[in-house]
This record gives sequence, structure tokens and C-alpha cells, in this order.
Amino acid sequence: MDRISQERRSQNMSRIRGRNTKPELLVRKAAHGLGYRFRLHHKSLPGSPDLVFPKRKIALFVHGCFWHRHDNCKYCYQPKSNVEFWVRKFQTNVTRDERVRKELEALGWRTAVIWQCQTGEPDSLAGTLKGILG
Repeated sequence: MDRISQERRSQNMSRIRGRNTKPELLVRKAAHGLGYRFRLHHKSLPGSPDLVFPKRKIALFVHGCFWHRHDNCKYCYQPKSNVEFWVRKFQTNVTRDERVRKELEALGWRTAVIWQCQTGEPDSLAGTLKGILG
């Protein structure tokens, strides 16, 4: 049973953004601070990657652990209400992520994912970005 009303749940869910999220802004700030230049949400590429590094042909996605099912992560929990809906929703997201990755790689792009939980520590995030963009 959900602890809040269906109307309130709907209102909460409608406020969840797909772009310019806090983790995405942290990744953008770190990448820019390291001197990397990028494009945002390149619509001509499959999946409109969050950050695109055209010179390196790298498409970077900043995924929320909950929505994209980051394995063994504390943010990747299973809601207790409306379970069938959530299982379907999460499976659709994961399947779409895999399809988009394959499409980008078929076009000659390298893909990478930075998870929400990896954005909390600036030094670690910078190291992750250097490893991806190196």
C-alpha cells in the first residue's frame, strides 16, 4: 500500500525531469572544469545522449540509479506498491538503454554511463571522466 494518495504520487512523478538533473549538472561542471568541451542532448543521435564529445566520438549518459537499475546500488530499490507497473517500466528502460547503446556503437560512437551514485564525490567523478575521455 502506498503511503501517499494517488493524486499526490502523480504530482510527485510529474516533477521528475529527464534533463538538467542534479547528477547531470555535476558531470557537466566536472567535465568543463577538466577542459573538455561537449554538446548537450544531441538530438540527431539515438537516445539523445546527455553529453556528446564529437571530437572523441563519445556519447555519455548520466543515468539515475533508480530509473535505469544500477546493480547493487542503494538507490536501486523496488517500490512496494503497483509492483507490476514498476517491473514493466524498469524493464522497458533497461531494454531501451541497451538498444540505444547498440545503435550508437553501430554508428561508430563509444558509449559510457556515469551513474547518479558516482557523482557525489568530485575527485572520484573527475577520475571517472578522465578514464572515459582520456
